[in-house]
Amino acid sequence: MNLSYLLPRVLRHFMPESVARFLLKRRWIIRPGLESSDPFAAVEQYMAGISASGKSLIGKRVLVFGYGGRFAVGVELLRRGAAHVVLCDHFVLLDRERNLELLPEYTEYLVAENDNVRPRAEYITMLHGDIREESIQKQVAEVDVVLSTSVYEHLDDVKGITQALAKLTAPNGFHLHFVDLRDHFFKYPFEMLTFSESVWRNFLNPTSNLNRFRLNNYRDVFDTYFQKVEIRILERLESEFRAARSRIRPEFLTGDETVDSVGLIQVIAEVKKQ
Repeated sequence: MNLSYLLPRVLRHFMPESVARFLLKRRWIIRPGLESSDPFAAVEQYMAGISASGKSLIGKRVLVFGYGGRFAVGVELLRRGAAHVVLCDHFVLLDRERNLELLPEYTEYLVAENDNVRPRAEYITMLHGDIREESIQKQVAEVDVVLSTSVYEHLDDVKGITQALAKLTAPNGFHLHFVDLRDHFFKYPFEMLTFSESVWRNFLNPTSNLNRFRLNNYRDVFDTYFQKVEIRILERLESEFRAARSRIRPEFLTGDETVDSVGLIQVIAEVKKQ
């Protein structure tokens, strides 16, 4: 029994969500995603992925799915040529201090308001809520590009949310998603796959939710809602996978180590033409 894994996982599972968000905002113990920890690196990653796929965001309406409360990704995408950015998140958790730091350099896109900062509506739309709800979707016109980094692995309804995002995407639009398939207790990247669904859901799954989707699960979902899908393998963890393989539950194994050992993927998906 790996107590160095189990004890922190149980603690994280039963931790009140308010405490988890407090720690996350202050970067204590819980590690935030790239768009929160280093938004400019996230933009560079997006630009490299878009360029490598022969696409562009210049003049496009771009939706950032799961922006993490910081405006930095949005304003930098505008500077790189996007016409309008929709910053979308299920929760309202604005990082006031770091957003204020952006004002001197991005006054074209942001405006000071008392002791706070808000985006200029002509450039940035804020969208907070469940993207599957019709009332939320009505707040946004069609977008040309949808981007996310380390968001998909946390979704509790991958199929439904993907369908909703595809519905919002204009004909000939595209998605670029970076998805982390590892257990986010990164020292043990495949450990979460060794537990039954009931044990995982009731005792170990963190409040941020790890859906435990594997490569083929994502491929099936994106193939359902998009005309063309390309999944690039960014990282395989072969030695870590072999060390854990005998304990991984059969529902997470295909028998192909090149598939089962995948840790990071990039998804490029083009919407079905209407």
